[in-house]
Amino acid sequence: MFSDADAAALYDVLNPWDPGAWPADALYEALVGTADSVLDVGCGTGAMLVRAREQGHTGRLVGLEPDRAALARARRRTDIEWIEGTAADADRQHVRGPGPRDGPSGFALVTMVSHAFQCLVTDDALRASLAAIHAALRPGGLFAFETRHPRARAWQNWTPDHASTVEAPSGRRLRVWHEVESAEDGVVAFTTTTTSAGPDATVLRRDRSRLRFLDESALDGFLAEAGFLVEGRYGDWDRTPVTATSREIITLARRPALSRR
Repeated sequence: MFSDADAAALYDVLNPWDPGAWPADALYEALVGTADSVLDVGCGTGAMLVRAREQGHTGRLVGLEPDRAALARARRRTDIEWIEGTAADADRQHVRGPGPRDGPSGFALVTMVSHAFQCLVTDDALRASLAAIHAALRPGGLFAFETRHPRARAWQNWTPDHASTVEAPSGRRLRVWHEVESAEDGVVAFTTTTTSAGPDATVLRRDRSRLRFLDESALDGFLAEAGFLVEGRYGDWDRTPVTATSREIITLARRPALSRR
């Protein structure tokens, strides 16, 4: 048996949140640290918000996540709000919360980290999610996220030859890898396999996923349609511009302060 709870715990081992080691985490930590309220869409096990609270963040922190096992792990921390839902639920009143008496409700910052944005595979999902995130922000609020640049073709390295071998929280040694099933029209379908490590490896779990790879032009079209203004665009975590060799499209998009949407 390798349960959903086991998979959520393994995710934290494979993807530790560490701003000291990972420039991506450092960029988001800096943004979170200057925002008085944060909604993390697709928060997973909640590592980013947990660290923010541990670092002394005193504002409102909300994690929104559809995966119940990941959310159960996040809920071990009780001084952060954890809500089950998708990106399209970001504008629900119970997520946004009541506004101050003299101002609108809404978050100063909405994030989608660890390439969670790529889980929005269809045009309808993108439109509904971006509209909801726009509504969840207060006027002048910032939406920060990243997506892998399709030009870099990252999925070509998703093979058993690039497997990770780690020790799970249970103490078992595990091997994890991805295999691409198809890559068509900007959507990559792949399987993630988890096995026991060693010569007598046993398959414990297979999960199928799909991710969408958008280029800058298509991405900006969706953002503009939702009412966002792109304020920053980077090709790497040091905030250098997107170039022909960039592997990321990192975007800071603003809800205009005087938006009527």
